[in-house]
Amino acid sequence: MALYRKYRPASFAEVVGQEQVTRPLSVALDSGRINHAYLFSGPRGCGKTSSARILARSLNCVQGPTSTPCGVCPSCVSLAPGGPGNLDVTELDAASHRGVEDMRDLRDSAIFAPAESRYRVFIIDEAHMITREGFNALLKIVEEPPAHLIFIFATTEPEKVIGTIRSRTHHYPFRLLTPQAMRGLLERTVEAEGVHIDDSVYPLVIRAGGGSPRDSLSILDQLIAGTGPEGLTYEIALPLLGVTDLSLIDAAVDALAAGDRAAMFTTVDDVIEAGHDPRRFVEDLLERLRDLMVLQAVPEAFELGLVDAPTDRAEILRQQAASFSASQLAHLAATTNERIADMRGATSPRLLLEILCAHLLLPPAPVQSAGGVAAAAAATASSAAAPAAMPAPADGKVFERPSVRRAREAAEKAAQEQSAKEPATPRSPEPTPEPKPVPTPPPAPETSKQPEPEPTPAPAAPAASVDPVQMIRSRWSEIRQLVSGRNKIAGIMLAEARVLGLREDTLILGHNTGALAERLNAETNNRDIATVVSEEAGRRLKVHCVIGTDPAAAGFAAPQPRQEVWNPKQPATPPAEPAPAATSEPTPPPAPVSEPAPAPTWGQPRPIGGQTTPAPTPPQAPAPTAAPEPAPAPTWGQPRALGGESAPAPAPTQPPVPEPTREHPQPQTRPWEAVAERGRAAAAERSASPAFGDGVPLPPEPDDEDIQPAPPEEPTPEPAPQAPPVSSRREEEEMMVEAAQEPGTFDRRDATTIAVELLEQELGARRL
Repeated sequence: MALYRKYRPASFAEVVGQEQVTRPLSVALDSGRINHAYLFSGPRGCGKTSSARILARSLNCVQGPTSTPCGVCPSCVSLAPGGPGNLDVTELDAASHRGVEDMRDLRDSAIFAPAESRYRVFIIDEAHMITREGFNALLKIVEEPPAHLIFIFATTEPEKVIGTIRSRTHHYPFRLLTPQAMRGLLERTVEAEGVHIDDSVYPLVIRAGGGSPRDSLSILDQLIAGTGPEGLTYEIALPLLGVTDLSLIDAAVDALAAGDRAAMFTTVDDVIEAGHDPRRFVEDLLERLRDLMVLQAVPEAFELGLVDAPTDRAEILRQQAASFSASQLAHLAATTNERIADMRGATSPRLLLEILCAHLLLPPAPVQSAGGVAAAAAATASSAAAPAAMPAPADGKVFERPSVRRAREAAEKAAQEQSAKEPATPRSPEPTPEPKPVPTPPPAPETSKQPEPEPTPAPAAPAASVDPVQMIRSRWSEIRQLVSGRNKIAGIMLAEARVLGLREDTLILGHNTGALAERLNAETNNRDIATVVSEEAGRRLKVHCVIGTDPAAAGFAAPQPRQEVWNPKQPATPPAEPAPAATSEPTPPPAPVSEPAPAPTWGQPRPIGGQTTPAPTPPQAPAPTAAPEPAPAPTWGQPRALGGESAPAPAPTQPPVPEPTREHPQPQTRPWEAVAERGRAAAAERSASPAFGDGVPLPPEPDDEDIQPAPPEEPTPEPAPQAPPVSSRREEEEMMVEAAQEPGTFDRRDATTIAVELLEQELGARRL
């Protein structure tokens, strides 16, 4: 008979390591407080079913209910370990009887009274396997059972038992045995069997059993079965349990302590050649590292039973623990524990074992320094994110909206991708501009200004009086173009930025978008902007962007030079512009007017709404004197301003074009009229003769009305310009063919797609 069956407990007093269950059950039995349903839960092999049988034996004992069955009555004899059993105690395996029909059969048979005992007891093992429908079929009788009926549910997963059943039971949780309790159980069993076993074997059995009495007794039974007269030794038990040879574990630990890569990989080869499981080797190595950590922290760990290793190896383990520091052992154990899961079901376990050993041989990362760097980076990011005009909170926390955070993260990601794509272009010109701000050119004018001679201060005074902020404002568009040449993204983000002022050696910019302000302050963008600004200003300047474009909010004065850009109080410039315009319009006609006779063509048409004036047109100075004649004006002139009357001053400047026509209402004969007159005269001469040449009659003479509208409508110059488009189209086609033959970027995106992608990358926008 198997040891776990042969030495099965017969009473609650014999149950080992489950005092949290046996003690209250014994008290309840002795006091007569019997419930109709019990739930025993816990890991497998910890005594749930054995305790259920003990409870049934205690309930049906002739002297019971009692916690100490007599063991001589028919009920105690039949329910004892190895007994024939009892008709009134039914043990049911729910793994194979889990359906509705099985539970209905149980319910129908449970209503009958016991045959020879006090109670009818149903022990349902693996109760979590019952289906929900089966539990519902059993629910009614569990809620209101007969007085003679008691249910005992045993399960490893109590959470799978439906709440309506679990709430009507007394729940007793079982647990695994401690190593000390398990060793006592094994020693008593070995003593009862009369077998000699070395003390170093017990830790192996306890570790292999995992705290389960049934599993540990099964392993011990296997070891004893193969033991000869000399007894069970450590060397015999080690290969039977599949444990890695201790010499291999010692070699691996020594290689890790010395950092010897050759010795470590040689040990791995020995493990594979010996036929050991790589995963089991890693588990044993992790167990050894655990023992070394405990020994390093608690030198008397062997005496306290904190280490499962044999006591004769205590000195060896202490020496190994002394060869490591606490951080090294923690690093080795953590790395091994993290990677042990990858070796389960691996197709190449040796490769994974070698990778694990390579990681173990690496020095541990400096945790404190890494934390310091992370903290410093976080502090830098938070300080850059906070605008200069808004002080950060006292506790150092920076609050931002989720949309702003997403936009910032998207912009940073886009900037990193851009910098990764173009690593050489922006960085190559950086070394050249850096030394330029150092030998700043302005010191030369300053040195020339300081000497005594008077001529030098004169040119130096304007240079000294030039405000760098004003200069940067006036050349801001050029500066943005220079920045775009270095950093496209930075140039785009500067489109809406405004120069607010200069604080010490830092140029303060303003931007209405917080996410873009933070991106402008990022190192990848700020470096290029500061370089360009320093080159243009002639001095080393830093650049910082804040939220908002109001200089007063940032602590600066409002910009004054705005009046120099456009000053409406200068009346000289507006009237100066129409003067050449007025003279430019009538100037073309005088050339054909002065020589009307030899003109072969119709001449220049008169301006729309006016008549040509050959001689008096050039002098435009007396034109304003003829302003009092608005009635015959053929053109509309300038409209008066909305909401008011026309001012007298601008009036002479607006009508100078039609004024000359009013002074000469009767111009001389037009060129085309002279030509028409000559044509009529020639026609009259020809009509005097009856025939022309060979007697062919002349065509009918056109009327005068047909002659006059013809010159303005003659479309002779129109067909001529149609020839160039043929050649230009041919040139365009040739250019398109040449461009198609050259390798391109293969970017087929349109302008809308590119703009949307930029908005998504820089502002965190999303497509609708």
